[in-house]
Amino acid sequence: MPHTSRVSAASLARVPTRDRTLVQVWPADSQGAVEALAARDDVLREHPTQPESDGATVFEQAHGPFASYRRTVHTSATGEVVSTTAYRLDIPWFGWLFAGPIRRSLRHRRPAGASSPWWAPPDQLTARQARTLALLAVAAATAAFANTLFTQTANAAATAFGITDRGLGHAGAIVRIGVLIALPFAFVADRIGRRRTIILLAWLTPLFCALGAASPNFWVLTASQTVARPLGIALGLLAGVAAAEEMPRNSRAYALSVLAMSAGLGAGLAVAALPLRDLGPDGWRLAYLLALVLLPVGYSLWRKLDETRRFATVHQVAQRIDRRRLGLIIAVAITSNLFVAPASFFQNNYLEDVRGYSGGATALFTLATGTPASLGLVLGGRLADVVGRRRLIIMCTPVATACLTLAFMVDGAAMWAATLVGGFTGALAHSAYAVYRAELFPTGNRGGANGLITTCALFSGSLSILIVGTLRDQGWSFGAILGVAAVGQLAAAVIAYRWYPETAHVELEQLNPGDPAIADD
Repeated sequence: MPHTSRVSAASLARVPTRDRTLVQVWPADSQGAVEALAARDDVLREHPTQPESDGATVFEQAHGPFASYRRTVHTSATGEVVSTTAYRLDIPWFGWLFAGPIRRSLRHRRPAGASSPWWAPPDQLTARQARTLALLAVAAATAAFANTLFTQTANAAATAFGITDRGLGHAGAIVRIGVLIALPFAFVADRIGRRRTIILLAWLTPLFCALGAASPNFWVLTASQTVARPLGIALGLLAGVAAAEEMPRNSRAYALSVLAMSAGLGAGLAVAALPLRDLGPDGWRLAYLLALVLLPVGYSLWRKLDETRRFATVHQVAQRIDRRRLGLIIAVAITSNLFVAPASFFQNNYLEDVRGYSGGATALFTLATGTPASLGLVLGGRLADVVGRRRLIIMCTPVATACLTLAFMVDGAAMWAATLVGGFTGALAHSAYAVYRAELFPTGNRGGANGLITTCALFSGSLSILIVGTLRDQGWSFGAILGVAAVGQLAAAVIAYRWYPETAHVELEQLNPGDPAIADD
């Protein structure tokens, strides 16, 4: 077994001050000593360099996620083999989350041919890819906050302003129809680049969200979020496009699962603000002021986000969109949102008006049942990349739909359990659905195609929310309405399984032959 030991002053002098160090020592001729003298190929791929003047063997990173990396192996005066690894990750915002797992991976070499750890992508990422994914993930968190804010606070604001369920449904539909504001940003990103458009949206989104705090009435609040929410939608869809363009072929769904998990953090921030409504009739306004804490995200993106390599390579190549592919994905987006949109929008209304939950209890329910879904996102992303997208969709969607529908019919522990299981299984399928939106279109039209799909999805969701709000005022129960709407979600799964192509393990240029191939890192 390796153990720590003192390292020579000469070895430490070669370590940059910002780098972390890992020192391991093995007895001579042990298995660990033999492995230490061989280049590794797991979390990164090493290559040996010229030996040091003192006879030490040096390995540097040939391919991997580290901003800097150097491993020096020498034999001590007592005959032990000493391996000193100096490394630095550049993972903005989330570096603390990966520091421990990365260090364990460096300490314990995985056997040749073994799969990557459960938390890591199937492929070895480069330092650029790791940094880009982290930056896009925090952009996704900002987008999700904006997308969730009105949904989570609308019922409290409607109560404060004396708005009925029908009026609440109208407001939800109006905010979703505002997606037309997002559409130009999607097309602009195909012309001027992902980077510049994402940075602009990262600044504008929290500013427009914060305007809701000053609303004199419910309809002014609705108007402000009719702008803010589409800005967040555009930010989220372009973050997904950029992630798919940057990631290697076996890790695109994984990348989108990371973005979705980070989006859960942004949505969780909006949910965590729900107890503020219990402070008084205007407590909900404080949730909108929280948007200002997300302004540093724009600065971080401006400093560190690179343009995607695929856009930089082919942005002047104008390829036609495959209309059949576009039609299939729009069909799935429309049918699935007949169920997903009202189920998410009216959940707080159901908990508070039907089950009598307070703002704090609603927040607790949402966080307790939704947080475990983050594990489903990570697992689903890996499964979609390893076993395929279509199989995951057809297996998970019916279970998720049935459980989430049941959650609007029962109370107590059964409601909590149904929501948790439905959220988890839905999260498993999420990345499999989402990754198709980026994979099936050429780089020159990928942003615009995603904008059209999102617009159709939100128009469908708006119509469904209007219908649900109207039927509720006529005395229908949530369970009965969503039981009918669930047919749309099941139809989406059938369409995807029957007619979507399987895209796992295939390069984007193979899926879109008109795009020229990009050079490997």
